[in-house]
Amino acid sequence: MRLDDPRIVQAEYATEDGLRTRASVYEGISGPDVRDLVLAAIGEVRAARVLEVGCGWGELAARVADELAAEVVAIDLSPRMVELARERGVDVRVGDAQELAFEDGEFDCVTANWMLYHVPDLDRALAEFARVLRPGGRLVAATNGLRHLDELWSLVGRNRADEPVRFFAETGEPYLRRHFTRVERRDCESAMTFRDADAVRGYIASSVAHKHLAALVPPFAGPLETTRRNCVFVAEKTV
Repeated sequence: MRLDDPRIVQAEYATEDGLRTRASVYEGISGPDVRDLVLAAIGEVRAARVLEVGCGWGELAARVADELAAEVVAIDLSPRMVELARERGVDVRVGDAQELAFEDGEFDCVTANWMLYHVPDLDRALAEFARVLRPGGRLVAATNGLRHLDELWSLVGRNRADEPVRFFAETGEPYLRRHFTRVERRDCESAMTFRDADAVRGYIASSVAHKHLAALVPPFAGPLETTRRNCVFVAEKTV
């Protein structure tokens, strides 16, 4: 199944169940948290107005508003995610990254995290991000590396390098350079532990695109140590 298939994305985020399962696992990480790097990259530009595209349940949007004192507008393709983000007090609406309902140059910063690999027409979305940014504005986009949780996925024979090229740490920069004049990649690695085989199966089963692989997890004793491999891309427009 393709991660940029709109039907898969709609099924994935029609409810928050799978997202909550994955988020609960990430609470046990050891080392730097890439979400803090995202927040820091937004804070560097002292943005007055920020757009988050693909906000999920609004956790980051709320942090940006609270910790950076910025005006935040958010969109998500999922009506359920929009509902949950509104419960956090986020100014959010249903919207498509490929067709933003905003004027040119409205925002100082656009942030899009763990969602660009879901977009069918990536260039169209990035062109829209650049359009709504002011001159000198910044895009902050987090994604995974091709070897993210490699120890886990190797148990079921998944190899992202064999999959269609999408927006990952190793593949995102050429897309960004078509729309932005300066691009920087900031890598982040941290350890994560799954307590046992059942925890691994539960994590894989929480993803609509990969749940068919959960049954392939072999039995093993004790915890599984894995590595989160993420990056934050920082891209800027010409002043």
